[in-house]
Amino acid sequence: MPRTDDDSWDLASSVGSTATMVAAQRVLSNREGLIDDPYAEPLVRAVGLDFFIRALDGEIVLDDVDPRFNMQRAAQRMAVRTRHFDRFTDAAAAGVRQAVILAAGLDARAYRLPWPDGTTVYELDQPEVIAFKSQTLAELGAKPTADRRTIAIDLREDWLKALRDNGFDPTQPTGWIAEGLLIYLPPEAQDLLFDRIDELSAPGSSVATEHIPDISAFADERSQQIADRLKQYGHDIEMSELIYHDERSDVVEYLTARGWDVTAQKMRDAYAANGFEFPEDGAMGFFADMSYLAAVKR
Repeated sequence: MPRTDDDSWDLASSVGSTATMVAAQRVLSNREGLIDDPYAEPLVRAVGLDFFIRALDGEIVLDDVDPRFNMQRAAQRMAVRTRHFDRFTDAAAAGVRQAVILAAGLDARAYRLPWPDGTTVYELDQPEVIAFKSQTLAELGAKPTADRRTIAIDLREDWLKALRDNGFDPTQPTGWIAEGLLIYLPPEAQDLLFDRIDELSAPGSSVATEHIPDISAFADERSQQIADRLKQYGHDIEMSELIYHDERSDVVEYLTARGWDVTAQKMRDAYAANGFEFPEDGAMGFFADMSYLAAVKR
């Protein structure tokens, strides 16, 4: 179903289902020993979407959908992405003691990463998403490794006030994580997001995100063919309907103009840095120009 200005979701519908999709890919990376996320699988199973459970149980073989998109490649792709954002704890090691995870979804970094003592991790997402994850992890007996503070709010609302009301201190450096978020925002909302981050960020703050200069691959012929094949197995996530295709600001240029030092690592380099071969012939080949970004405010 196409997006609307006032749409909402849980982890089994609309944009929320993409968080479950990403968590399912983290399960593959965890099984291969490429990342350490013991919570991804129980969270995905608790959501209960049939396609992902069958895939994790080996009943759906990705090679049957596209021979160039197999389990190993899916695991490596998610390992590259997850390791980039996991390294964000380097900022905490350097003395930053508050982190904000925007559109947190099934992100379990507040539970699985070794945060330094005194670190507060804020998680923002839809109320249904926050409630589900918190309850599921509590039932698993999981304990946060930081002071985890959840903020059940839509990013279209006044989340700046909500952060402050929950103890956020804008005079202190902050670590921001915006993972897999930008393409689901209208172009003007992306600009507003970074304007707000900039407003709340003291010098020494950092941002981890990604930049996709051309999102046309999400709606091209090959992507649609793969989507059609996945539907045969009950996968009904239509990425082309969930993202915003309008031209948007270049994230590197936008942050640089606002006093941030930005480091961008292209996908081929990110794969090489992790000891993997970039799959030029697969679906990832369309995203060779995508970059993982790390920015620090001067």
